[in-house]
Amino acid sequence: MIPRYSRPEMTQIWDPENRFKIWLEIETLACEKMADLGIIPETVPKVLREKGGFDLQRIDEIELEVKHDVIAFLTSVAEHVGEESRYIHQGMTSSDLIDTSFAYQLKQASDILLEDLDKVLNALKKRIEEHRSTLCIGRSHGIHAEPTTFGLKLAGHYCAFKRAKERLLLAQKEISVCAMSGAVGTYATLDPQIEDYVAQKLGLEHEMVSTQVIPRDRHAMFFATLGVIASSIENFAIEIRHLQRSEVREAEEFFAKGQKGSSAMPHKRNPILSENLTGLARIVRSAVIPAMENVALWHERDISHSSVERMIAPDATVTLDFALHRLTGLIENLLVYPDTMKINLEKLGGLVFSQRTMLALTQNGVSREDAYVIIQRNAMKVWDCNATTSLKEFLSQDKEVTDALSTETFEDIFNYDHYTKNIDGIIDRALKNS
Repeated sequence: MIPRYSRPEMTQIWDPENRFKIWLEIETLACEKMADLGIIPETVPKVLREKGGFDLQRIDEIELEVKHDVIAFLTSVAEHVGEESRYIHQGMTSSDLIDTSFAYQLKQASDILLEDLDKVLNALKKRIEEHRSTLCIGRSHGIHAEPTTFGLKLAGHYCAFKRAKERLLLAQKEISVCAMSGAVGTYATLDPQIEDYVAQKLGLEHEMVSTQVIPRDRHAMFFATLGVIASSIENFAIEIRHLQRSEVREAEEFFAKGQKGSSAMPHKRNPILSENLTGLARIVRSAVIPAMENVALWHERDISHSSVERMIAPDATVTLDFALHRLTGLIENLLVYPDTMKINLEKLGGLVFSQRTMLALTQNGVSREDAYVIIQRNAMKVWDCNATTSLKEFLSQDKEVTDALSTETFEDIFNYDHYTKNIDGIIDRALKNS
């Protein structure tokens, strides 16, 4: 988590100041319910609201001695509160505080990421409509396949991010749980009503069985979801990196006035944002395996997960937030070159019509096997002559083709409208309810 790839809205969530504020709120809420139940004096939560506080430097000083962050925090709070502090944290264990706070922070982070995804979706939707009918070549294995539109290309990515939002909503719900059940999770020293009250005030659900810690399969799902979102970002970024290649140049990242592409070559305009997104995606995905390994803890609890989460939670959420923000800008400012798309589409001399010709032959009495052989031998001639002669020209000179197809049927094959006739329907389906 470095400033270069961080935005303040997300980094603030993981700032120690915010964490300790959440801790203090949890302790205060617990005291409110304890007072309501008659477990502690009614004055305690009032004093906490009025005098409750902490000092970050003092917490660090105390932790150096006691080697325990929660005790250091409670001691600092006690120095602010005074005599009533003896009622704070009554019956609670450290995990009640830490896990509930962590859940709340992940919920906060999810809210920002969901907003980020909405911005990506809105940006994509606008560009989809703009290029709904912009003809381009579709590729498989990096090789020309058949015509499509740039709008349809973008629609595929739109659906991926729509699924990402749906998954993140589920993952957010999965980790938005409160655990305040005391040592080994039995509620022996904490009334379950306290957990319900704190959860309700923080907008969380209570954990069914916490065993002192919230089960880490919840967090594993959360970080796996972030990893999948990162992969969708990279998938889009790789598409742009390919389309920006000098030999392709169908689309290009915006290049600002005064921007420099290379320290050595003044002509360079490189896909630096897309390449950066590929790298950032790797960082987010690197959190997935440690999160999975955190699921297996000894008995009712250990802290082997703790150090991992202190690193992966800020790093993964901050990095993904930055990546989604950068992706939105890339999409909004992307330069698209329809004329180059058309040139590239026609670069291979009409080889894109090979399947339509084969199907026309099969519909006019030629076996599929024979039709494939006829089309392939003519297609190979186009490859061999570097498309100086088109597939249509070679086919028009092939007796097996002219014997099987009428002139009208033959001419109708080479019409791009056949490839785009259903694209509006596909895009409308993709954008439905958006």
